[in-house]
Formats: sequence, structure tokens, C-alpha cells
Amino acid sequence: MASLPLLSTFVSHSSSPSLLPSSSCSIRCLRPTKIHTFTTHSPRRCRSVKRSLAPRSALDEVSVVDPPPPPPPPPSSSGPKPELIDSSKLKLLSAVSGLNRGLAANEDDLRKADAAAKELEDAGGLVDLSIDLDKLQGRWKLIYSSAFSSRTLGGSRPGPPTGRLLPITLGQVFQRIDVFSKDFDNIVELELGAPWPLPPIELTATLAHKFEVTVKKKMISLIKLPLLLRIGSAKIKITFERTTVKATGNLSQLPPLELPRIPDSLRPQSNRGSGEFEVTYLDSDTRITRGDRSELRVFVIS
Repeated sequence: MASLPLLSTFVSHSSSPSLLPSSSCSIRCLRPTKIHTFTTHSPRRCRSVKRSLAPRSALDEVSVVDPPPPPPPPPSSSGPKPELIDSSKLKLLSAVSGLNRGLAANEDDLRKADAAAKELEDAGGLVDLSIDLDKLQGRWKLIYSSAFSSRTLGGSRPGPPTGRLLPITLGQVFQRIDVFSKDFDNIVELELGAPWPLPPIELTATLAHKFEVTVKKKMISLIKLPLLLRIGSAKIKITFERTTVKATGNLSQLPPLELPRIPDSLRPQSNRGSGEFEVTYLDSDTRITRGDRSELRVFVIS
């Protein structure tokens, strides 16, 4: 039995499974002069030897599958909702249509228009003109003003009345805003009645203003030190400069006429040529403003 040490040495260095038949284990013992073969029929031992040798290649072929991407985050509840904005905008336009820019509005019409405007304001979220100032650029057409229900062209401020007292017919009203030059012009089309057989006189009055965005400031404490923080704002302050009247229609060849400005000392306290309003909704084609006298105005881009 001197070959047993060689037997253990041979088994420990054999790694080829082809030397181990499936039905029996054949172990060859080498000596300098003879080759002895011992065959064992123990399936348990063969099975244990095969188990340690055969699965090695299978363990080397492991496929790696990338994990699935994470699900998209849920939409923010505080951001604008496009579907709700579209439906609210349609509701507002339906509420103010047929009101002749507010001149034909009664108390019930005013309530419906205000409720529809608030719904669109809530759907659009807060307006920050420090970021979206460029959206003001362009010529905007006024389609509704709650102040026109007072039957005066000045709205909640004193102004010439419409109707039978004065033969004045209000035409289209526009706002022309240039965010680069800070020009803010109110353009009003008017028609003045004339004695028969003269035709009515068509005029365009341009009330030129300069505007600025009033940025809010808030005092906060940072590491026990006060800090003045600038935050965005949607308020606009306008300052009156001049009024220009230009005849249109049959008298369009006449040059424009600049009306003299009334001195501030003769103006009433409620109308000193400046004012403030807040932009409560703004996108590429619709704008809602609320004036310093609770005047609601709705504009569309033109």
C-alpha cells in the first residue's frame, strides 16, 4: 500500500472531469515500475467529486441585468396645471364675451367674471416679473374691464361719461409695452359725434407712461445678522408723461396733437398721473391685472 500517498497527490492535482466516468470513479496510481488502477463504484463519492468540479464553468457565466429605471416623480401640486389652465381660460373668455369690454356688465356679470378670473389665477400660480418680464412685451388688447360698468371712460376714476350726455363712442383699447425702453402706452380709439351732415370724427388717443416693476424686499435673520432679501414681485408702477391725439379715418392726414399736461397741483389726489397694478396671471397670449382700486382687467395679445 505504498502507493496511497501518490494516490492522494494525484487526486488533488486532477481537475479534468473527463477522467471521472459518470457510472464509476477510476483512480490511477503511479509507481516507478507499474501502473495500478483502482475502481470504486460508490455513486455518492463520484457525485461529490463531480459536484466540486463540474459547476465551476456555470458559475463563471453569470449574466448581469441592469436594474429598471426609477419611476418618474409625481407632478408638483403647486405648479401650473396645463389642462386646468386651458379650461379656466376658456371659462373666463366665455364669461366676459358679449359684455362690450365691460360697458354692458351688470352686477351678476361682474361676479361671474371675477370668479372665473380667480380660478385662472389659482391655476396659473404666482407671477414673478423678475423672471417673466419678457412676457409683457407686445401690444395687448383689452377685452374686459370691471371699471367700465360705471359707464365712464375713466373707470373708477373720474372720466367722461358715455351715452347721451356726450356723443362719445368707445372703440378698441390697447396697451403697448416695451420692456427695453420701459414705455407703457394706453391707446384708446374714440369716435366723436358731429352735427349732421358732418361724419363722426375718429380719434386715437395715446397716453404715454413709463413703468417699473416694484420688487418686494423682506428682512430675514441669517446667523443672528439681519439680511435684506429681494424677492420677486408682480406689481407695476406707471408714471404718466403725455397725451397725444391723432385723427384717423377721413382726417388721418392731420398731424398728431400733443395735449398740454395739467399741473399736478390742479389734479385731484386720486389722479396724479401715476398708479400701480398687479399682474395676477400672465402667459404668451393672456394677461390679467388687478388695479389699485380693485379694477379687474383682461387682455389678449394682438
